[in-house]
Amino acid sequence: MTIKPNYIVDLHSHTTRSDGADSPKEFICNAAALGMKVIVITDHDILPPDRIEVNGVMVDPVVYAEKKGMKLLLGIEFSCETLVEDVHIVVLGCDYTNPKIIEINQKIVNSKIYSYQKLLSVLADNGIDISWDEVINYNDIPRNPEDVQKKVIFNLMAEKGYTKTWSEAKLLIRNNPAFSVKREKPDPIDIINIAHESGGIAILAHPYLIDETVMTKDGLMSREAYIDKLIDAGLDGIEACYTYDKTTYNGPLSKEEIITKVKSVYSDRVKIISGGSDYHADYKKTDKNVRNIGECGVTLEYFNSNELLSKL
Repeated sequence: MTIKPNYIVDLHSHTTRSDGADSPKEFICNAAALGMKVIVITDHDILPPDRIEVNGVMVDPVVYAEKKGMKLLLGIEFSCETLVEDVHIVVLGCDYTNPKIIEINQKIVNSKIYSYQKLLSVLADNGIDISWDEVINYNDIPRNPEDVQKKVIFNLMAEKGYTKTWSEAKLLIRNNPAFSVKREKPDPIDIINIAHESGGIAILAHPYLIDETVMTKDGLMSREAYIDKLIDAGLDGIEACYTYDKTTYNGPLSKEEIITKVKSVYSDRVKIISGGSDYHADYKKTDKNVRNIGECGVTLEYFNSNELLSKL
């Protein structure tokens, strides 16, 4: 059964180029079938595709989406802040040939491959047997090592019976010091600056997945103070409408309460109040609490009237 989207503009989605299960072509086709009008590909820590394969021919994904009646925006969801979990900056509208974008991406790639292979070794020492070959060929889709995300490891842990769901696996690794393998992540302020220098915008994803109190290189601070620091550095937007009820969020607020609070606190402080499903095609995986395209997002009217978004 096709689920009608709540929004026809979804500004946060993933494909097989990181930890999603739809190929870029599948994602575009699935979104078109739902009647979406604006979608994004914001895969984790990897340059977006300038070509995708359609019936054996390489085509421009933006043009392909346009022919299906949609505007496709290409972006990157950067995982930031080595010491703090879930600080993710969604970058849209950049010149992805900018040398600084390419340089930071290569640093991230090198760090990811090293740390994920080390994590697999630590897991094996603790009786959780997952091979690198299983990771890079997850769902029988061969991936380049630089395309792998930690969520693939979480998915495999669930599928092999070590946990019930990917989110349980994530919390197990996050909360168990024995499994602590930190990879070097970029400073979010550097990402904000690089986004602006390359003609793009920077949006803080899922702010309430960040812990209420965090330890940074500058010391202990509240979530609010941390976000204030990013706003002072030029953050363009913050995600309000998000699928918190289908992630690892374990705070006291409902999804609707978070949406209301983020809009109330930040509408006058950033230029964009964003929204997105964080779609991963979870229907193909172990977790049945799936996030659907357009489940969260923004209205088309808001997108078209927003000074920054309408120019993308």
